[in-house]
Amino acid sequence: MGSTTDSRPVAVAPLAGFGSADLPAVGGKAANLGELMRAGLPVPDGFVLTTDAYAQAAQLAGLQALFTDPGTTPAALREAILSTGMPKDIGQAVTAAYRRLGDSFPVAVRSSATAEDLPGAAFAGQQDTYLNVVGAEAVLDAVGRCWASLFTDRAVDYRRQRLISPDEVRIAVVVQVMVESDTAGVMFTADPLSGARDRILIDAGAGLGEAVVSGLVTPDHYVLETGGKLLEWKPGRGEVAIRPTAGGGVAHTAATRDAAPAGGTDLDGALLTAEELASLAGHARTIAEHFGRPQDIEWAISGGKTWIVQARPMTALPVPTAPLGRFGRLQGAILAEYFPVRPYPLDMTTQVAHGPAEMMREIAHHFGLEGAFTNYLREQDGVVVALVPPSPRPTPRMLLTPAKLARKARRFKPANWSADPRQAAFLAEVDALESLELAALPWAKLLDVPARAMATQDYCRDLRIDYLPGSGLALARLVVLTTVLGRRTLVADLLGGARTRTEDSNQALARLADELRADPQLRGALTGLDAEQVSLALSRDPRLSGFAARLEAFLSEFGRRETTSPLLVSPPTLAESPQIVLGMALSLAGAPVADAAADSRSATALEKLLEHRLLRGPRLAKLARAWVQAAREAVAFREDTHFYFTAALPVLRRSLLQIGARLQAAGVLHEPEEVFHLRWEELTGIFDAAAIPAGQAERLRAAVRSRTAKRAELAGVPMFDASVFFPAAAASDAAAASDAVATGTPAGSGTATGVARIIRDAADFERLGHGEILVCPYTNPAWTPLFRRAAAVVVDTGSVASHAAIVAREYGIPAVMGTGNGTAVISDGEQVTVDGTRGRITLAAQAAATA
Repeated sequence: MGSTTDSRPVAVAPLAGFGSADLPAVGGKAANLGELMRAGLPVPDGFVLTTDAYAQAAQLAGLQALFTDPGTTPAALREAILSTGMPKDIGQAVTAAYRRLGDSFPVAVRSSATAEDLPGAAFAGQQDTYLNVVGAEAVLDAVGRCWASLFTDRAVDYRRQRLISPDEVRIAVVVQVMVESDTAGVMFTADPLSGARDRILIDAGAGLGEAVVSGLVTPDHYVLETGGKLLEWKPGRGEVAIRPTAGGGVAHTAATRDAAPAGGTDLDGALLTAEELASLAGHARTIAEHFGRPQDIEWAISGGKTWIVQARPMTALPVPTAPLGRFGRLQGAILAEYFPVRPYPLDMTTQVAHGPAEMMREIAHHFGLEGAFTNYLREQDGVVVALVPPSPRPTPRMLLTPAKLARKARRFKPANWSADPRQAAFLAEVDALESLELAALPWAKLLDVPARAMATQDYCRDLRIDYLPGSGLALARLVVLTTVLGRRTLVADLLGGARTRTEDSNQALARLADELRADPQLRGALTGLDAEQVSLALSRDPRLSGFAARLEAFLSEFGRRETTSPLLVSPPTLAESPQIVLGMALSLAGAPVADAAADSRSATALEKLLEHRLLRGPRLAKLARAWVQAAREAVAFREDTHFYFTAALPVLRRSLLQIGARLQAAGVLHEPEEVFHLRWEELTGIFDAAAIPAGQAERLRAAVRSRTAKRAELAGVPMFDASVFFPAAAASDAAAASDAVATGTPAGSGTATGVARIIRDAADFERLGHGEILVCPYTNPAWTPLFRRAAAVVVDTGSVASHAAIVAREYGIPAVMGTGNGTAVISDGEQVTVDGTRGRITLAAQAAATA
């Protein structure tokens, strides 16, 4: 369809004449609606101005010349369309098509872009819609405004984020008979939050559906099984209704209920009846089956008749997570902590494939466990869509594991690991890589650098294989000793005295904080600066030269650490982020001078242990001290090897960005950072960045564009269902749990009340005030200094053995891990009470009332 007998594309044609194959001619919205009309679904009649009509208008307005001018603004493009007007013959065709619907008939005028309503690129709300348009002149005006809306600031920015150039997108316009609905809204044929495909979700509001679509109203919310059975409904607040007005346009009116309905499964007081829900569910099933994938559908009910006014594929739909057993949830909790952000393709094929996670897989393999840390990230079109815990399984080789462990525990003592020649070789290789002048390397030599950086993990793997058994034995021995003596509660404090590189960095940071605390002018000069301003101030202000030198020394010694995750190379390292270190130092400077709490607690704990009557003899006391010291050395080994196995991360990242810079110079990328959208094998497949064949260059550009768009669509979609990984922690009784705003795994005993401060990433560190409750999605060692300032910590991810839990216990502050939704349900700035013993967070007023 869509062509005349002389093969020239038509500008205006009936909506029913188009289908899925006509997307280039009529855009996603019109193609989907025409397809539904062909399938016999109740779609309002109408016509389409094809993309050829837009092309003629764009040519008349001179848009192509404006596209080539980098100084052209979106406003200038809109003005060019609106001021030029519509080609005469197209205007006549629109008028004729409108009059065939009826004289002065109310219609809805909607945009339908060629990149719209497609899998992976919804473009929802990016172009304009006009409702209750009456009269031919008003329709012509609305069509022009729809064309111009292709260049709203939000639409231009949306396409820019997805690397879609302005001349790649064309727009059609749909003109349909207006449905003056009594009730309208949207429905999804899958759960957009969990990805479950066995649910239909319906949102309904009074009046036109625009109130629901645009978020002006809190709608009634219905959850149905795919077959149509109502599982539950929740009443909305009905703040407003949008209704058509006489002569055209719409009005917003208050829409209140006589009484608040109860919800549940009783439809008394609901906007929708059981018959209407059954009708909607039937249409939802038909549409999803027709298109073969979950759908986002707009509907309207007028005079008891159901109409479908739009259908699009559900984009950014999470992959549903199957129910997990206890072991699966534990693995999920660990992995979720290590993947707080979505990995890029280059993350997946470098640091994820060859870094710490692969090291742990190889360690598990060595000791006879297969399937650990394998296939836990699902990809679609080169982009990670879901985190799925693996299913490790023991092999017959595990029968030999006890002997292996015993042999290695005898031979490799954790106290000696740092003197192992392999550690020296590892650091020497990292230093050699960092000494390279990356910009001067030829292409082939440059590609060698990431490969060498990834290979350094072999040293870390071998050291851990050899020294972990002795570490485990030392820790187990201390647990057994304290358990037998009835002093098990002392373990966390006894281990708190371990000297680690992380603690060294914390002490160095504390010295920077002391300097800022002692010099108010210095502190004032550095407060409130963004990343660029920090770098400029430290490099150009002579008053800051001394502090700048000490900050540089800190970054030189400790800056190889990750800021987000040791499994990712795409986020900047600490060395690249002086503003993060400065933010932590400023945060600590606002608190009282830190005491040696951890050291004093560990010393006190040791005294309490030695007071036991069985340890009063000198020989047994000496043995107990030795066991405590060995356990501390085991903790230091675990922490320090974590510190060092990111040593090659900065040079790996710099070399990949240098590769990106070469590809930018070759015209493949717009920015060096776009290299993270490519895979390592795609980079190594380039023989010479200075002479890439045209076909290969275009394939690389296409991969970057498609993966950029896919990531943008998934930006608000979690990689896992938190309710599966982190089910609500069991409370002692239902009443005790009812007042909790969040629950999780108890990880640090005690209670604390304070202001909740939501810290989402390292850039927010400075916001945490002394004595406040740290509420965050994840932590890593870079977050450790915040624990000196926090009264308690609440984390969306993690387990009792995660980094945040260990550090919280060392500092003696309450901690709750694995809440799943703490950052969502706790409001920044509200007073909360954290019960680290029971794993509960309550509003402070509630906690006081129940005390």
